[in-house]
This record gives sequence, C-alpha cells and structure tokens, in this order.
Amino acid sequence: MIGDMQNWTPNVAGIIEHAKKVHPKTEIISRLVSGEIHRSNYEEVCIRSRKLASVLIKDGYKEGDVLATLALNTYRHLEMYYGISGMGAITHTLNFRLHPEQAVYIINHAEDKIIFVETPFIPILEAIQDQIPNVEKFIVLCEENELPETSLKNAVSYEEYIKDGDENYTWPTLKDDAACGLCYTSGTTGNPKGVLYSHKSNVIHAQAALTAMTISPDDSILMVVPLFHVLAWGIPYFGPMLGLKLVMPGMQMEGEPLYELIEKEDITLAFGVPTIWMGLLAYCRENNKILSSVKNTIIGGSALSLATLQEFDEVHDVNVIHAWGMTEMSPMGTTNIPTPEMENMSKEEKYAVQLKQGRPIYGVELKVVDDAGNELPHDGESQGHLLVRGPWILQKYFKSDKDAVDSNGWFDTGDISVLDEDGYMTIKDRAKDVIKSGGEWISSIDLENAAFGHPEVAEACVVGIPHPKWDERPMLFIVTNSGEPIEKQSIIDFLSDKVAKWWLPDEIIFLKELPHGATGKLQKFELREEYNNHYMEK
Repeated sequence: MIGDMQNWTPNVAGIIEHAKKVHPKTEIISRLVSGEIHRSNYEEVCIRSRKLASVLIKDGYKEGDVLATLALNTYRHLEMYYGISGMGAITHTLNFRLHPEQAVYIINHAEDKIIFVETPFIPILEAIQDQIPNVEKFIVLCEENELPETSLKNAVSYEEYIKDGDENYTWPTLKDDAACGLCYTSGTTGNPKGVLYSHKSNVIHAQAALTAMTISPDDSILMVVPLFHVLAWGIPYFGPMLGLKLVMPGMQMEGEPLYELIEKEDITLAFGVPTIWMGLLAYCRENNKILSSVKNTIIGGSALSLATLQEFDEVHDVNVIHAWGMTEMSPMGTTNIPTPEMENMSKEEKYAVQLKQGRPIYGVELKVVDDAGNELPHDGESQGHLLVRGPWILQKYFKSDKDAVDSNGWFDTGDISVLDEDGYMTIKDRAKDVIKSGGEWISSIDLENAAFGHPEVAEACVVGIPHPKWDERPMLFIVTNSGEPIEKQSIIDFLSDKVAKWWLPDEIIFLKELPHGATGKLQKFELREEYNNHYMEK
C-alpha cells in the first residue's frame, strides 16, 4: 500500500516564485564590481529569472544542458541560479581562483555551452577560450553600455541578453530527480570531480538547513560564502524560502567594506569562512568598531580557532555557530547551535563544545569506523574514518560509472574524526593530508608532483602547517640532486605557471633526506610535528 498524497517533483524555481508571492519587497542588496550598491528584491529577481529562462529556451538551450557562471555574489548571479536551473538546464558554478589548466579541464568535462562572466574575469577566459571548444557564447554580467572590448566569441551583455525575455514565462514540470546544479571539488589528487545536485536534493537540503541553525524570519543575512562554492551553502534557496534579506559583498570582502555593509544594512546573521572573519575582526580591533547588529555568525570551511570564537563573543557579543560539510554533501552535515545545557556551562566549557564541528542535522547520518570498517564507540576518543549518508549526499561523481558509496550507501569523507556520547563530531585529521587554506583545498600530492618536475629536485614533500590567518599553509620540503640548497626563488618561479598562485608554498625547507617508513612511504607526521609552530612563531 502507498500513501494517497500528491506526487512531488520539485523545481527550485518554485522557491523564487514563493518569495515573489509572499515576500516580494524583501531586499536583495549587492555591491557591484564598480563598488556601487545595487538594490533589488525578490519580485524583481523572480521576474528577471523568468526572462533569462525564456531567452535561453528561445536561444536553443534545453533541459540537461550545462551552463556555467564565473561570477561574484550579486543579484545577477542569484537570478542565474533560478533562470538556468528553473528551465531545466544545469547551473555550473566556476571558481575564478582555479589554475587555468584546472579551469580548462572542468569546463570541458562539464561540457559547458555558455559561460556567464563578470567583467574582471574576462581575461581568464580570453586566455583559454581556444581550449574550450564546447562554449558557444559568453554573456558578460554588465549593462549594454558597459560591455568592454573582448576577443570572446559571441559576447553579449547580460542586460541586452535578457531584455526581450518573457516576464510571464511559466516554469516547466521536471522529471523526478532532475539535475539542478554542478560543483567541482579538487579533492586530494588527480583531476577535479563533479558533484551533480538535483532539484529535490537542493530543496530538501534547504528545508533542513532552516531547522539546523538559529535563523529567524526577520534576519538580514550577509552572504560572504561564495555563490560559486557548494551553492553558497544553500543560502540562495533557504533565504528566499523564509523571505530573508540577502546582502552580497561582490569582490570587496576586506574588513572595512564588510563592516560598512553590516552597519548600513543592519546585518543580524553572517555566513563565511574563518579567514574572512579574521580580517573583519582585525579591522574592528584596529579602528575601535563594534558589530552592533550581528547576533550570530555561521562559520565553516575550516576549523574555528579559540581566539576567533572568544573575540566574537567577548568583544562583539556575537554567538558563533560552527558548521561542517562537504561539496559532496550539498554541503551541510553538522551544526553546533546553542543548547539549553550550554547556558549553565562556564565560558571555558561552552567554548570547548563550540569548537567541535557539531551534531548532524536531520537527514544526515554519521558514523566513525576503523580501518576494517567496524563502527567505533561514541566516546569522544576513538578516532576513525568519518562516513556519512543522507538524501542530499552524493551517490556517485559526475560522469562516473561507479558509485562513490559502499553497498550500504555510506560515503567516506576522508576525514579522521571522533563522535562523543552527546552526538558531537570533531575532526581530528585528514586522511590524505590535503591542505585547507582560507577555506579552499590544496592538494599536497599535486603540489609535490609539480615541484618534482624541477630539474634540480630529487624528492619533494608538502605538508600543511598551521597558520594564524589562513588556517593552514603549505610548506615544501626539498631534497636536491646535489644534496645542497638551491635558490628558493627558482622553485617558486618553476611552480608559478603550474599551480594556482595561492597554492605556492610560504616556506621551502631543504633537507638532506626525507623521513620514510618501512614501505618507502613518506612519514609526513614527523615533519608536521617538527615544524608545527613555524608559521605561528613568525
């Protein structure tokens, strides 16, 4: 016997339609490339999304086509989230920090047919357009009279492209589990992998996220987490669901412009990675400023430091909520919202809890297993491999012919973690030594392989070392062919056209030999322990 309820095949465009009907005048604030503050609202975003969708169809694009964005956090990017996915195509968000070689691979692997691009990123695409033959058109996110001269083929301004679109366009009913969005994760080594989200998974994830954080209907959200990164943690979906005011900083994410937005727009809830907040806190500290309106901040992307937690709490009276997830998880897995028990704790006890990654939100299951796959006890001490499963966690990577989960649906996150008796999860280490710097992954193996290509390098080893600003930064250990040091700059110069600029190591150490185990495997933990305080002591 089955239930008698109506069948549900969601289209995320239903979210923006809901916002238009119920919260039409709620503001969407954007800082544009020019620095100008632009004001829109849910009604305008919905209508312009309809116009975009109708023009895409008229232009010959159809359900299942992959259309990319190389864009900032602005109202136009939000419109693309709905206009592209709502008509049945797939919104593929590109990271402008990618090394050109990775960008070419990702664009070709995704088979992007259009790239919507901000004006500052046009040179990135001009440099690689001959290597991305599937791209038919480039739509520049600007007014008609702002379109710069460019060699990009079939380039047109966004405003010109959508101006004749149908304001009354009707969104289609899509197939069950129709694809909606596409993000790539670099992982630890090899080519980047795509994660293809469905309309249903995004809608369910957004609904669950609203229950997992201290969000109020009258919150004003500062959305610093990029729209190109894991669908901005679901904010573009759950924000309109609840009719929340969204404030987006564009390119200006330094302390002063962020503080200005926070104060002028009466921000109550801010989302971002620790690196961003460290810059904001430093600005406030140096200029004797207080975050007077902010009540909560959701921090994810990398581990939260005690110093950041204390400064938010003790100086600004801002409650910090730690969150954790992955691209493969849409991304939300755990949050660390305040509990009644915390109210009776000392500050030290409360901080100790807040520094944990949190407890799983409804819909996510967690377990920690040993190397043999046996589940470990929730005692806060037994470390093992963190496995997850749930309705918004991937089954397989984009275009892969095999599942990324085990026979029972569990996905191995690659993290080494513990679970305690209260259900809190804490990440202890990364199974494959991937480095997380400023909320972004750096593959130690890829960086090692690049360095090994230098003619004077016999061996290379890269280790993530704690850093006071970036959480971790890579340290490169080199054994040269001669056994003697060479000019460090020659290594940097050699790497500069092989990896992204922000991947370049902050320090290069020359050694006579690297530590190896009995099987010949590098013993990175020895180097990590020896140099653990190197960046902290500077």
